[in-house]
Amino acid sequence: MDINRFSLKINVFHGRKAPEEGLLVGYGALIEKLKLSIPLPNRLALISTKNRQYSTDNWLVLTSRHEPEDTLYKQLVFALKYEGVNLLFFKKLFETVHKDTIKEIVQKEPSGQYSRKIWFLYEWLLEVKLDIPDLDKGNFVFLIDEDLQYASSISKNSSRHRIKNNLAGTVDFCPLIFKTEKLENYIAKNSTENINTVVKGFRKDVLLRTSSFLLLKDSKASFSIEGETPTQNRAIRWGKAIGQAGSKALSKEELYRLQQIVIENSRFIQMGYRTEGGFVGEHDRTTGEPIPEHISAKQDNVEQLMDGLIKSANQMESIGFHPILTATKIAFGFVFIHPFVDGNGRIHRYLIHHLLASMKYSPQGIIFPVSATILERIDDYRKVLENYSHPILDFIEWEKTKSNNVNVLNDTIDYYRYFDATPQAEFLFECVDTTIHKTIPEEVAYLQKYDEMKLWLDDHFQMPDNMVALLIRFLEQNNGTLSKRAQEKEFVGLNNEEVKNIEKQYNQVFEP
Repeated sequence: MDINRFSLKINVFHGRKAPEEGLLVGYGALIEKLKLSIPLPNRLALISTKNRQYSTDNWLVLTSRHEPEDTLYKQLVFALKYEGVNLLFFKKLFETVHKDTIKEIVQKEPSGQYSRKIWFLYEWLLEVKLDIPDLDKGNFVFLIDEDLQYASSISKNSSRHRIKNNLAGTVDFCPLIFKTEKLENYIAKNSTENINTVVKGFRKDVLLRTSSFLLLKDSKASFSIEGETPTQNRAIRWGKAIGQAGSKALSKEELYRLQQIVIENSRFIQMGYRTEGGFVGEHDRTTGEPIPEHISAKQDNVEQLMDGLIKSANQMESIGFHPILTATKIAFGFVFIHPFVDGNGRIHRYLIHHLLASMKYSPQGIIFPVSATILERIDDYRKVLENYSHPILDFIEWEKTKSNNVNVLNDTIDYYRYFDATPQAEFLFECVDTTIHKTIPEEVAYLQKYDEMKLWLDDHFQMPDNMVALLIRFLEQNNGTLSKRAQEKEFVGLNNEEVKNIEKQYNQVFEP
């Protein structure tokens, strides 16, 4: 294999317009040259022809002094140094390039930190050893550069490579998240201390009522996202399950229990992990053929992937990895794997609640209504799911089955365990930020206004609670005015002057 001439001068690359003409280097150049069957990274590296240095959402632009020598080794060094660790890339690279080439690369600079990282990744990902003697001296270096990506605060030393393995995850499931300005700002703004300060500003009894209401709201929203309208009892039952999030350890058996709660009628659904293919999308109206928007993990891989996901969740919880970042990796990893025939979406969102509660991020007794916020931003939610699902479709070979399902033909397991979860982390943090600083305060404020209105009605009319609730609901629905129909039926006992006084009081209390 010709291992030279990786760099490529571009203006546009695979439909992405570069911010200026430049030299594509690093992961993008290597994926193109070696024809690796993986999606391009969310951000590509470019050497500026104008000798400028800046970054955008999709491009890292560097000057000519950063340009690597055009060899496989130097391009890998550049990628690790400036673009971070891409586990999916390295897994496919090691499956494509002969191990003797990797051994030769590692031994070019055997004590160099990037040589050691490549060596460690080869043996960690493939679980085989290269014929290279252990290092017996040299400083230990972290595998993940914490200036670029979020890493475990507790590392495991590999004396053989003199590497500190600070990956937050296991070899069977390890998505990574890049540090971004947006994430850093959200982490600083929404520390557990800041959240507790917000919550302490509310009366405890009002906060408890708010939490009860938001549980039901979140439950209904989670069904609505799936295009379902649940019965009140079904919504209450799932809301009760959400309210218990964090109280039971995550396990295969726990996931099965949750699926049984979600699926009201299981007569026509295979429960438990899938034993056939799966996809999210539509069927052709004429032929019935599947039109996938997302293809689920191969059924033969589900058990291994889910074992890895559960072990990774427990590992991240034990090391105190950031709760939102943990929830991102686990909840979105779950929905991408799609281990069940049905119920995946609601359990995916339950896992967010579970991890935020079990890792003590959400205050005790308070459930952030994430599903309700997602429902309000449903288009953004679809986009963040598609950011993962659509690029991998090009690399999944499949055929339709007799039942118009999909049967995956190639090896796809790595797409589901090594992915960049940065877009999903930013989206989830936006949703949680909204619930903390908007949804919960607004609901608390509403209940306080409701109590004020109820007290006034009690003082003036001694109305029973059910009539107060009905009256306020009618006024809400009719912009502060009691409809003629309501005056003639449910509230026929009120005269015109009383109705005017009630409307006046309502509009004063509930004014925007």
